[in-house]
Amino acid sequence: MTGEIDAGIGELLDCAINEDLGAGGDCTSNALFSESDSAEAVIESKETGILSGASLPGPLFSKINSSVSVTMLLDDGSKIVPGSVICRLHGPVRGILAGERIALNFLQRLSGIATLTSRYCAAMAHTGARLLDTRKTTPGLRLLEKLAVRHGGGMNHRFGLFDMMLIKDTHVKRCGGVTTALEKALQCRGRAALPKIEVEVQSVGEFDEALKLLPDRIMLDNMSLSAMRQCVEKKIAARAGVELEASGNVTLESIAAVAETGVDFVSCGSITHSAKALDIHLVIA
Repeated sequence: MTGEIDAGIGELLDCAINEDLGAGGDCTSNALFSESDSAEAVIESKETGILSGASLPGPLFSKINSSVSVTMLLDDGSKIVPGSVICRLHGPVRGILAGERIALNFLQRLSGIATLTSRYCAAMAHTGARLLDTRKTTPGLRLLEKLAVRHGGGMNHRFGLFDMMLIKDTHVKRCGGVTTALEKALQCRGRAALPKIEVEVQSVGEFDEALKLLPDRIMLDNMSLSAMRQCVEKKIAARAGVELEASGNVTLESIAAVAETGVDFVSCGSITHSAKALDIHLVIA
């Protein structure tokens, strides 16, 4: 699996390099500096947050110009403050400047996700619930954005449609109800333990239907706090080993109250789709 991840990131870096440099390269730097011009630079933070993307500058600059050396000073998940030096660069000026914006785009985006995730996790740290991400990610960047969630202290939900059955409200509507949809999914899986099956419910009545069939997880979607508490109590009373996940318009202000209902997980799309980029820049000598 590690090899597949490395290959995927390599392809992503190739795409980013081609997008920015095209066939002609950095025409500005090529005009101003010779191939022999060398310099030192640092990439540092201008904001407080959590670092993500630390594994990327090394292979990125290696692809652009193998003569650029990259010394990482901080690891993914590290807390950074204004002035924190993330890495040092040394080598051809052309190579450093050609990779500057690509490196910063990755670091700013991913560190923003890790930082926002850490804030959500801190808001619910007094409960036993864990924060989950969603598939609301930037196309092509899902792997890195989900890694950023982990660097911020969150957990990953399914990576795609292929690794978990998640029966959404659209499936339920088309199948004619929670019971019918869930029965079909369970029958398809048979006696196998995988893929896990989760079903989305939008009322206590739908929850009762789902609980009878004991899926691996039940998602409480856009339900009131009182309704979520009822579902938690019903699960405990039934002594069912079903996981409960709360979802739907969860905000930094509301997540503590949602987690306090007793659910096992709270999923939140905004930690990936609405995270503000962290201010990180490159300073060249």
